[in-house]
Amino acid sequence: MEKVETYADNRFKHWLLQGVKEIEAPYEKPGEHHTHSWWKVMCLTGVDYFSTLGYQPGIAFLAAGALSPIATFVLVLLTLFGALPIYRRVAAESPHGQGSISMLEQLLSRWKGKLFVLVLLGFVATDFVITITLSAADATAHVLENPFVHEHLPFLAHPIPVTFLFIALLGAIFLKGFKEAIGLAVVLVFVYLTLNLIVVGIGFYEILQHLDKLPAWKTALTTVTNASGGTDSRSIWMVIGLSLLVFPKLALGLSGFETGVAVMPLVKIPNRIGNTRKLLTVAALIMSFMLIASSFITTVLIPAEEFRSPVIDATGMIIEEGGKANGRALAYLAHSFLGDLFGTAYDISTIAILWFAGASAMAGLLNIVPRYLPRYGMAPEWARATRPLVLVFIAICFIVTWIFKADVNAQGGAYATGVLVLMTSAAIAVTISAWRRAEFWRWAFAAIAFVFAYTTIVNVYERPDGIRIASVFIVGIVLSSFISRTARTTELRVEKIELDTKAKEFLNDISTGEIRLVTNRRETGDVEEYRFNEHEKRLDNHIPSSDPILFFEVELGDASDFKGKLKVRGVDIEGYRILRTHSPAVPNAIAALLLHLRDKTGKIPHVYFGWSEGNPLKYLIRYILFGEGDTAPVTREILRKAEPIPERRPNVHVGG
Repeated sequence: MEKVETYADNRFKHWLLQGVKEIEAPYEKPGEHHTHSWWKVMCLTGVDYFSTLGYQPGIAFLAAGALSPIATFVLVLLTLFGALPIYRRVAAESPHGQGSISMLEQLLSRWKGKLFVLVLLGFVATDFVITITLSAADATAHVLENPFVHEHLPFLAHPIPVTFLFIALLGAIFLKGFKEAIGLAVVLVFVYLTLNLIVVGIGFYEILQHLDKLPAWKTALTTVTNASGGTDSRSIWMVIGLSLLVFPKLALGLSGFETGVAVMPLVKIPNRIGNTRKLLTVAALIMSFMLIASSFITTVLIPAEEFRSPVIDATGMIIEEGGKANGRALAYLAHSFLGDLFGTAYDISTIAILWFAGASAMAGLLNIVPRYLPRYGMAPEWARATRPLVLVFIAICFIVTWIFKADVNAQGGAYATGVLVLMTSAAIAVTISAWRRAEFWRWAFAAIAFVFAYTTIVNVYERPDGIRIASVFIVGIVLSSFISRTARTTELRVEKIELDTKAKEFLNDISTGEIRLVTNRRETGDVEEYRFNEHEKRLDNHIPSSDPILFFEVELGDASDFKGKLKVRGVDIEGYRILRTHSPAVPNAIAALLLHLRDKTGKIPHVYFGWSEGNPLKYLIRYILFGEGDTAPVTREILRKAEPIPERRPNVHVGG
């Protein structure tokens, strides 16, 4: 019975960890994916970008009221003259789809770059997780408000369980295995945009048939109720000023640009960069038109009370019904003016693209985490596998859905925060890049970065939920990353060792006898230093004078790096033979070379250290952060973990 359980456990572990792979850079190697025409790839990123039409008009009205079309126009200007130029530049500088995060990683060195990436990953997680939960919640709203569901499936009037069901279905698909279904994305986007164009067209037709609605909107736009219950007029400048103040709340309509760059590896070559820029431009133009048109017709045609949010208790029960246009303004118009049959078709199309938007976000999460955290040594190796990450992300999505009670409007601020921080970071990265090259457009990029920074600050101030969630993700990522880094410091961490001709010559000369390495931290590097150190080590460790020794010196490289190649070169200083190399961690380099010598010569090498003076805890912290410390015991521990058989383990000697 015990063997059966062990076999079952092993099968489950194999299934769970299937697909672990090594990623040496913040992008995948060429050939990992099939490539497609740019317009097909646009549909893949469009399921995220275009699907926001399902909830954007309703959120815009709740945020801006009658000002919604004007504020949306400001948002469109920022899209076309801010986000689009920035991400066209990002596409040029990250042709492998690394995006703005990788640009900033390269612009900032050592731990500064990695810490900044960890913070940005917190906002990426916020963006993608809220995309999943918000899309699922809005899909639920379309289900629950459908008249056929009202009539025949009243037991579904529980938003939280239904949203859980959508998220669980998404997780099940990814546990089974999910690939970029571009063909399905093309169909979904084509059908969805076609139905939206029909709804927008009928909306403008209804406005033309009822022109009296325009004066009513104009009145709502240019007047405001005062404290005494009367009305005061607004000037056009006040309308514009108020629109500039409220448009950051509509920032959900900016989503999709980072995804558009991330899918670059799927675009056919040649001219991948040019075609990606075309993808971004066409998607932005389509979305700009749809945002303005949908905001205008929904604001003019839908009564304000129909936008109100429902009141939901802690168990997920609806205490007070929301408006019929809440989270589904265009669907409301589809049912009202084109009948329930067309409206249901529109609901199904919206639910499908919203679910696929969640799938796109999940794919983004599964793609971006293995690009960075395992490469930094800041995640366990299982984080390279898909299925454990899916389980973690689905659990987080359940928690977020419960916290927000599956309310579309309540999640809008958190979603906008994630989107805006990523766009601000992209604008800053592009500005720094342009400034370093002294380009003419650097001032324009700086101005765009300032606008995005302002938009982000206003959104965080008005709706702090996003920064709270992002802070939880950031703290969680940073803490878990450093705990993982600490736990993995005694891994070997050297992927390959390359010896130059001189180093190979030294090793061949001593391979006939005992192999003895003496570690040395180079100071002057002259013959007197090596003469003194040889005498000291032979005396302290009783090394016979007839046995040759090799000095081994490790110069500390970027201690924030985790893995890498070890390039060893040989140096002869008046008869003293020295091996020199660079490494992010001194003990790991020494252990790797010892194991390499053992495997190449078939002999167990010896390494000699002196005792370190100082606080062991201080040395431990120095080793974790800076790659050096009390080298001898750490080298011994790395060897113990790398070679479980004591008889095959290189010998570590400490004297003095």
